[in-house]
Amino acid sequence: MTLLVDAFDENILSNVDIVLFALPGVGDVGKNAIELLNEANNATLAARFIHPGLTPLARLDEDGLLAPPHLIAHRIETQNGTTILTITGRGQPSESYQQHDFTTELLKHLSGEGMDEIVVLAGLMSTPEVKEAFAVATSSSHRVTLEERGVDVRRDQPSGGAIGMSALMASLAPLFGLKSVCAMATTVGASGDVHASIRLLEFISKGWNLDIQAPENTTSKLLAKLNELAPSANTDHVRELMEEPDAFYI
Repeated sequence: MTLLVDAFDENILSNVDIVLFALPGVGDVGKNAIELLNEANNATLAARFIHPGLTPLARLDEDGLLAPPHLIAHRIETQNGTTILTITGRGQPSESYQQHDFTTELLKHLSGEGMDEIVVLAGLMSTPEVKEAFAVATSSSHRVTLEERGVDVRRDQPSGGAIGMSALMASLAPLFGLKSVCAMATTVGASGDVHASIRLLEFISKGWNLDIQAPENTTSKLLAKLNELAPSANTDHVRELMEEPDAFYI
């Protein structure tokens, strides 16, 4: 086993209703959405997921302590009693086999903790006039359930496919007994597309009846925070990881 789980409380990963997962990608839409969600809902620090595939760069945390490279999980208790676990981070392994190993180990752990549904948040590159949010299912039965609830589930997007650990988290989840979808919001692709992130949160809150506190309007303070959190884009690195010319990295 290559995954280390540093939980901050013995039972903090138990009794979770839904997992929201996102990493840096197109417009950083998904990652920023989770950061906004954590901020607006007073999320509690839950755990760190440490994997050797992550870049070996230890950073100072908010308490001034040197922390190993990791993905971070927070726990949110909503007003209607739903418990959300959010997972995000600064990056992911660069090698495909390490992404696969990290993903399968993480899904195995989440399943072992009794979690049964994961929503991966991402952005989809589009033209400025298109402002949509929708879901892409990973199993027929779950797609039917979502459609019966009125969730917009697409069958033709993303037409070129998706790559990266987020894509693996969504597509491999059913193999570990987890229901999963990839929830997407369109974006022009600029880093820190806060409007797309908020649109994505509104879509998830309504479709999954999460009753989450919505972030306030995009103030200069919020924009500054997102700019600090969002990593610099590395186009050349993304191109190297692409398996198809029309696939995109989420």
